[in-house]
Amino acid sequence: MKIVIVGGGAGGLELATTLGKKLGRKQRAEIVLVDRNHTHVWKPLLHEVASGSLDADMDSVNYRAHAHRSGFSFKLGSLIGLNRDEKCIDLAPLLDEDGNEIMPARTEHYDYLVLAIGSVSNDFSVPGVAENCIFLDRPDQALLFHRRLVNQFIGLNSEITRVSSERTLHIAIIGGGATGVELSAELFKAREWFASYGLHHIGKQHLKVSIIEAGPGLLPALTERISSAVAAELLNLGVDVRLSTNVASVTGNTIITSTGERIEADQIVWAAGVKAPDVLRKFEGLERNRMDQLRVNEFLQLSEDSDIFALGDCAGCVIKSEQGEDRWVPPRAQSAHQMASTVGGNIINLLNNKPLKAFKYQDYGSLVSLSHYTAFGKLMGGLAMGSMNVEGRLARLAYVSLYRMHQLAIHGWYRTLLVALASKINHFIRPRLKLH
Repeated sequence: MKIVIVGGGAGGLELATTLGKKLGRKQRAEIVLVDRNHTHVWKPLLHEVASGSLDADMDSVNYRAHAHRSGFSFKLGSLIGLNRDEKCIDLAPLLDEDGNEIMPARTEHYDYLVLAIGSVSNDFSVPGVAENCIFLDRPDQALLFHRRLVNQFIGLNSEITRVSSERTLHIAIIGGGATGVELSAELFKAREWFASYGLHHIGKQHLKVSIIEAGPGLLPALTERISSAVAAELLNLGVDVRLSTNVASVTGNTIITSTGERIEADQIVWAAGVKAPDVLRKFEGLERNRMDQLRVNEFLQLSEDSDIFALGDCAGCVIKSEQGEDRWVPPRAQSAHQMASTVGGNIINLLNNKPLKAFKYQDYGSLVSLSHYTAFGKLMGGLAMGSMNVEGRLARLAYVSLYRMHQLAIHGWYRTLLVALASKINHFIRPRLKLH
């Protein structure tokens, strides 16, 4: 029995770890994880990688090493095709940085296939966005932003030293969701640390951060009260928050709004929405929704092929709202975590000739962290009042606990405690910001 999992994000890696320990180690099944990267970084923290407050080299999980410990195998590759008749997937040739072929195109056969390839930014076909904006879908994109940020801060500090320049570094973020809001706060904290580590001439007045949001408020997933509180905190930090502002196009370093206003920026980040990866469009005969997610049944199997499961951001799963209306499971890390648990249990049930269990989504709320300044959120489930708004240290603690839960699912209690301890030690022996 061979189970192939494509995508090593939050859900895919947790699933591979579970099946590796329960099936792979006992040689009941061969578990194969396929991903185009060598390492895993929890996607909700990519804004911290971009700002430099999280070092991806230190905090990532190496797929090969983790596979060796957990009873599954890892293969490097990018999904480009699916043949359901032959029960195999096609992987693109593996190239190095110079375009030289390391491995040719390959075919991987499966008995059960799990698609966990996540999501990518949705540019909504706005002209110039794909060519001129930075996305934060992958670690390499976050690292590109960070390298540019470091160089821009160094150059600005030198300019101020030589000619007493009043020029500002302007970072424009299109999208007022969690990624945009959290990145904006991280940038102000990064400016403070850069000043502490030798770039003394860069003051608050030399950094400008703008959030451009098409809707009437920030963070539509949270309550209006929390949205307003977050907006007030960002304004207090110095963020230029522009609501009800539609972007018509992006040309070079210029954002052009629907009213014709031109907004110049040194870096432009697009964080205005997500969709399933375009590769899913190549798979004929599979139902997709408007976000290009693959439609799955209550057991998270594709409606057209029960040997294929989908989970996380690439899976379109319909659930009932509290009002009894159909709605899609939101593309969040907590959704991927819960889906991975259901898919893992159902695959094991299939091998044991037991009935499958339907997926039940539990919304535990939403949290947003404004770097080390403060945090806001709404916790749900298991509370006497149904939900509870939190902010400050309590919200920050809940935010950090989400990452620890992900680490727990991957590493177990012992290794997670060691990782947490190592993180605390690094606060004393390493810079608080990645400086290169």
